[in-house]
Amino acid sequence: MVEAQTSPSKLDLPGADVELADIVRRFGSQYAAKYGDLMMPSQKRALADIAACCTQELGGRLYHCEDCQDTFWRYHCCRNRACPKCHGTQTRQWLETRGAELLPCDYFHAVVTIPSELHAVFRRDQKSMYGLLMQVAAEAVKELCAKKRHLGALPGILSVLHTWTGQLHYHPHVHMLITGGGITPDGQHWESARGEFLVPVAVLSRKVAAKFRGTLKAKNPEVFADIPAEVWRREWVSFCKPYGRGNEAVLQYRSRYVFRTAISNARIVRMDQTHVTFRWKDRDAQTWRTERLPGVEFLRRFLQHVLPQGFHRVRYYGLWHPSKRSLASRAWVLLILDTPTDAAESVKLPDILDALAQETGDSVIAAHPGDEQPNCPRCPHCGSIRTRLLGEYSRGGGP
Repeated sequence: MVEAQTSPSKLDLPGADVELADIVRRFGSQYAAKYGDLMMPSQKRALADIAACCTQELGGRLYHCEDCQDTFWRYHCCRNRACPKCHGTQTRQWLETRGAELLPCDYFHAVVTIPSELHAVFRRDQKSMYGLLMQVAAEAVKELCAKKRHLGALPGILSVLHTWTGQLHYHPHVHMLITGGGITPDGQHWESARGEFLVPVAVLSRKVAAKFRGTLKAKNPEVFADIPAEVWRREWVSFCKPYGRGNEAVLQYRSRYVFRTAISNARIVRMDQTHVTFRWKDRDAQTWRTERLPGVEFLRRFLQHVLPQGFHRVRYYGLWHPSKRSLASRAWVLLILDTPTDAAESVKLPDILDALAQETGDSVIAAHPGDEQPNCPRCPHCGSIRTRLLGEYSRGGGP
């Protein structure tokens, strides 16, 4: 159970001062009292981790400023994948370690959704249903790309599962970053996509629905039997559009989707004694709107997007599957020989991270055991860079 630990100064303040952790500390115990028997272990862990994130409970590093002679803490972050405050650190590490996988080609962004009538089934068996959706979506893309009239080659696919809307409603869907081309079946050539077309989205939607239905019926007939027949006559919605070119397209995609949480701290507008107000983007009207919810209801909406323990929501298919690494390396060589890279294709990681921080309001300010930190941080009191590490303390520790 999470205790309400929010200080009075954190109440009724604008979003620049209120974070998800403050909401968890304020309303977590009320939520646990109402829904504790229904919570998954991963949801309980998320509440506990987010409440403790960047606090003395997790320990941290103590620094001394040589100019103002003051001391300050940099507390450890929780690194729970549902925590928006840890998003920046995870993204930086991801981007810095995945550079070898980038291919200098065009990319497409595809999204596959499911009918709302399947939401209840997905809630009941999340690991199985989420995994099946990701699997059949990637298989459908690969099968269509294999057809000569579309591409005639095997592309690389990076899939990411999201389960939310801007208002934090339940909406499972899969984002896919797809290379705008692939290796031909003989493994000797790179075949590029034809302009802004990769696969027909109407056909993609029908293929995903058919493959999902067939696989579910074969592997889990009991679940399949509980689904009304009219669900399979519903139209599944997908889209596929050009996303960009080269390294920066991949990095932007990973920044936007791979480690995105259901809500960022920047979208929290206000919290008072009973309610939380947050912003959400109305895509139809292309404008920002606000919504005010009771604190417990806000946490209910947020926690339904905490995934089961052990579920991998980021997966690789096609050229990017671990079993295809040699083929992916060959694709890279073929692309380099065909279109030499230049300065325009260079990775601009700092620019991407700055844009990400500005968009989400997240900043990489939390330390963690094992993080490399060759330079000490600026003093938060005077801004001096002349600071030195006094010591590092573990959970609940102190000088």
